Amino acid sequence: MARNVIIMGAAGRDFHNFNVFFRNRKEYNVVAFTATQIPYIEDRRYPAELAGKLYPDGIPIYPEEMLPELIKKYAADIVVFSYSDVSHSYVMQKAALVNACGADFWLLGARQTMLSSCRPVIAVCAVRTGCGKSQTTRYVCEILKELGKKVAVVRHPMPYGNLAKQALQKFETFEDLDKHKCTIEEREEYEPHLARGNVVFAGVDYERILREAERCADVIVWDGGNNDYSFYKADLYITVADPHRAGHELHYYPGTTNVMLADVFVINKEDTAKPACIKTVEENLKRLNPKAKIIHANSPVSVQNQSLIKNKRVLVIEDGPTLTHGGMKYGAGIVAAKKFGAKEIVDPRPYLKGELKSTFEKYPEIGTLLPAMGYSKEQIADLEATINACDCDSVIIATPIDLGRLVNINKPYTRVTYELEEKTKPGLREIISDMLNRKVK
Repeated sequence: MARNVIIMGAAGRDFHNFNVFFRNRKEYNVVAFTATQIPYIEDRRYPAELAGKLYPDGIPIYPEEMLPELIKKYAADIVVFSYSDVSHSYVMQKAALVNACGADFWLLGARQTMLSSCRPVIAVCAVRTGCGKSQTTRYVCEILKELGKKVAVVRHPMPYGNLAKQALQKFETFEDLDKHKCTIEEREEYEPHLARGNVVFAGVDYERILREAERCADVIVWDGGNNDYSFYKADLYITVADPHRAGHELHYYPGTTNVMLADVFVINKEDTAKPACIKTVEENLKRLNPKAKIIHANSPVSVQNQSLIKNKRVLVIEDGPTLTHGGMKYGAGIVAAKKFGAKEIVDPRPYLKGELKSTFEKYPEIGTLLPAMGYSKEQIADLEATINACDCDSVIIATPIDLGRLVNINKPYTRVTYELEEKTKPGLREIISDMLNRKVK
């Protein structure tokens, strides 16, 4: 008899694990997905068009809070943990719950879930959300283009809408963002690539996505999400670490997996980190994976208009996921506020509107920052209302997009940008060139 399976996820690896491991195997019967971390992704169905012939009615998706009830209801034999950026103790707490409910607890590994490509693949992953994967990916793409290669960026999934319509997405222009009804989180990842002329693929079915990307590129660049590991087998595996969270490389899943898989480490943000923390991260990385090369890097910030920061009472808006499940208490916006002489960082909490109140209740450690939450029209409206209600002189926007294109801000604002700046020579260009030369041979 087929073994009943529940897949725990957050609209990303959960669907990938199903597609590549469970979809066409009669010895397993996937009875449900559960969803967490991201709002509005439960109470859907994984559609029949994607689920395959064994699932003509699709597969229901439930809130993770229902897991014990679901194990009992469906007589689940196996529960597969399939999301990222959680502590090792968190994973084992879930394992204990599942075991106590009578089911086996699974973690699928790289060999079972990584797809192979006919093109060279460079994967950029990280220890935690917010380490600087995106700027590292952009830097890698610029190197490849300087080497004369045509690049396709494949982004870790963020399918928060109609799953069937989002099976394979291709982004070439800003208009494609509107066409696919992208959330703020998606725009934060895609827009900087589009501004540089990079084609971006994303979606749900990463086998289809890979084959389409192979048709239009010489090299595939995997742009990871959270601290998940790559969906594709990489010829060069880059893992980014953050000395502002020294020690996290040892204690978060699957970030530690990325440490062990790495060919190259990029220790980022060293210009704003304590030397002792940089040393701790380097020692931990070497202990877990002594064969990987280490690149030291800065992440210098720049602003459009420094006069809107100096001696001003500023509201700082940072990247949402970095502040929420990424657990960071500050980002590039705070760095810019201090660097350019802000008089005061204004606390947004007295001015929160609508669903942003729930965000702060769930993640109280956010503190005096405002995460750029925008997973729905309602949430974007709440973000706009909160910004406009805030008693401040100006706004610092430290998300990777021009937030002013999506919300009407009733006070002056300036954007913060940041790029990767290597300190180690020879660096990524030489490492990438060597990999490509070996691949060709």
